[in-house]
Amino acid sequence: MAFVDYYQILGVDKSASDKDIKSAYRKLARKYHPDVNPNDKEAQKKFQELNEANEVLSDPEKRKKYDQYGKDWEHGAEYEKARQSRASANQGGNYYGGDDNFSDFFESMFGGSSGFGGARGGRQTRFRGQDYQAEVHLTLQEAYETHKQTLTVNGKNIRITVPAGIENGQTIKIQGHGGPGSNGGPNGDLFITFTVANDEKFRRAKNDLHITSDIDLYTAVLGGEIILETLSGKVKLPVKAETQNGSTVRLKGKGFPVYKQEGQFGDLYVTFNVKIPTNLTEKQKELFTELSKS
Repeated sequence: MAFVDYYQILGVDKSASDKDIKSAYRKLARKYHPDVNPNDKEAQKKFQELNEANEVLSDPEKRKKYDQYGKDWEHGAEYEKARQSRASANQGGNYYGGDDNFSDFFESMFGGSSGFGGARGGRQTRFRGQDYQAEVHLTLQEAYETHKQTLTVNGKNIRITVPAGIENGQTIKIQGHGGPGSNGGPNGDLFITFTVANDEKFRRAKNDLHITSDIDLYTAVLGGEIILETLSGKVKLPVKAETQNGSTVRLKGKGFPVYKQEGQFGDLYVTFNVKIPTNLTEKQKELFTELSKS
């Protein structure tokens, strides 16, 4: 039973941190996963080796034993203890043989594993299914309203509910809708990232919306009322007399819905752009002239 270098299998140094080991395992596990390499026995063997290495190096106690005895594991107390445990199990009729899911080195040093569905007893290792990634593109109006969408992932149609207030770049997880597990293992998950397009009229700032509205000079000076288009429909907006160009008013609760908080909305900020009249008649010019002299 040859010594197995788990650090070499994961491609990390002996001084690697838990985070480094976890990252290396995830990267290689995705590469050699049975779902990605169907009917590839070499890839399956590599995947099995990765699981075994991760089983040891991700467990502080097992890693300590492994680092302590290393290539001299056969002379260690832990090996003797494991050997005696296996002998007792065989005598008691608890060992049934079957395909190995872990190396003899692992079995002798650690006495089997419970982390992957059992190493012996004729049971195969359970593998979690591959996680899937998907992307959904929405307009600002679509992100404003809770609605249903159907997307196709790996040839399968999945109908989802998109909650109002979803943010650009936000990712949600649909549990169990990833790749199927192997040997009775759980399915992977589906991760959906949403891309919300910029809007020509509205600028979104978290739950608030900003819009620029044109008003004529006469309304700005004398006051009045305008009809404003919002994402929830048209509203009447009063304009105060002597409204200055670039001034802003707030419409409370007319902004964007707050994600998964029913009935909660941000505010809508309206900035007025006063339009100067053009193509004036001579009479109009005279009136402006008189006004300027008063």
